[in-house]
Amino acid sequence: MRRPRRNHSSAFKARIAREAIQGLKTVAEIAGDSEIHVCQVSAWKKELKANTALLFERTNAVEDARDSLEKKCAILERKVGQLVIEKEYLEKMRAAGDQSKPPSGP
Repeated sequence: MRRPRRNHSSAFKARIAREAIQGLKTVAEIAGDSEIHVCQVSAWKKELKANTALLFERTNAVEDARDSLEKKCAILERKVGQLVIEKEYLEKMRAAGDQSKPPSGP
């Protein structure tokens, strides 16, 4: 019978990955002690190695990117508003022009 799917906390994943990187135990021993699959330990170890540089990145880099996107969004919203106003103006001018023309017909 299969075991129900388990969700592990990020602290648990970090502890397991850190143990695997330290090399004091083999990956198989860590997996056996923690009752998880060897492949899962290897995957968490690989992910930790790949993302360690993120720990030392500027903490406000995300905020800078968000501010930049908000500025671009504001510019685009103003442009959309301007285009909507121009469209409405042109529709009114066309409607006014259609009313002033005499009906043509045979």
